Amino acid sequence: MEELKSLLEKYLNENLELITLSAPRKGRDELKVRIRPMLLRGELKFQFETFRGAKAFHENLPPAEAVDRIAEQMTDVFCQLQLQAVAGQVTALVSKKGKITVREKQGAAGKAAPEALQDARVKRTALAHNKKKRYLLEEGRPVPFLVDLGVMTPEGKIVHARYDKFRQINRFLEFVEDILPALPKDRELTILDFGCGKSYLTFAIYYYLRECQGLDVRIIGLDLKEDVIRKCSDLSSKYGYDKLTFLQGDIAGYEGCTRVDMVVTLHACDTATDYALYKAVKWGASVILSVPCCQHELNKQIENETLAPVLKYGLLKERMSALITDGLRAGLLEQQGYDTQILEFIDMEHTPKNILIRAVKRKNGKKAEAASAAAFENCTEALHADLTLEKLLNAGTSPAESYRSRRKNAENAKGESR
Repeated sequence: MEELKSLLEKYLNENLELITLSAPRKGRDELKVRIRPMLLRGELKFQFETFRGAKAFHENLPPAEAVDRIAEQMTDVFCQLQLQAVAGQVTALVSKKGKITVREKQGAAGKAAPEALQDARVKRTALAHNKKKRYLLEEGRPVPFLVDLGVMTPEGKIVHARYDKFRQINRFLEFVEDILPALPKDRELTILDFGCGKSYLTFAIYYYLRECQGLDVRIIGLDLKEDVIRKCSDLSSKYGYDKLTFLQGDIAGYEGCTRVDMVVTLHACDTATDYALYKAVKWGASVILSVPCCQHELNKQIENETLAPVLKYGLLKERMSALITDGLRAGLLEQQGYDTQILEFIDMEHTPKNILIRAVKRKNGKKAEAASAAAFENCTEALHADLTLEKLLNAGTSPAESYRSRRKNAENAKGESR
């Protein structure tokens, strides 16, 4: 840890661009921390933006305290650190046994004479508190597919009417950035985007992983609309994206892969999300990123005497059904050996379909505890929930039906023993 602290003392100045702490240890509620320099009343500080669930918490620390805080969090909270600065890059990884590996890669400014480093420095005025948000795909740097899809101008300026789409794309890429440690690095990765539509995110993921991160990825976008698939295929060929392909077909019937590393599904309608999640589980996908839409199935099923005074209001019943559906889906993924979170994808003001289910497969493959599974079954029985994902994962028998069957068998056995 002393080596890391020494490097932090070297890089924590006005030339720092960004530090990201990620890969939280088991049992921690922190998702990641982003650290940037800023000026407050003319004094250099480092802003810690800590993400817990759907919320972000901010704290500003002077350089010495910032170094100590980062070292403390890499000891107790996180397993990965990535530092980007004018003078170079630093990566730190902590093993399960607590051993830390630190690597430094100096940039051109770091190897140059002091005068060159001085010329490369970011102006301190750019560290003002109200500076623009930094995006993974930056405004002002033209990205070909964003230009053709009408999000950017050829000069890299964001089209005003498409700014929400630009923010949505970058927000999704932040989720992708977070799960990179869970993906294999020693072979080609296969990613499936079910219901890709116009494929803003499909192109963004490919561009980010291949062009920005240098990973070997093959991405397949699947959608029912022939004209959409044709247009996306033409764009992919135009950019020379030889490992980005688009196919026409439905989620439930797709059988084109035997191994998939990551499954993405954005706004797949109603039970189409269930089929996508089921496919991901059966493939043993390391990562699932799903933004569900139009959860009608439970709305037709849900019944509960205690909640009847609330469920009689159609609007509330619809919203509760949507939230409960996604909660149950997350629970089912937990039972299948995934660490699952429900996060806010984009601000509610931009779209009400703003919940993202993020599931990362446990390395030990351990499934949910029996007590957790029993509590889940009690919940589905109380709500009369019989979801498609439950049926698919249980070969046609939902957890609620399984629970009732087991309870009946237990009661019969108890009666026979008397």
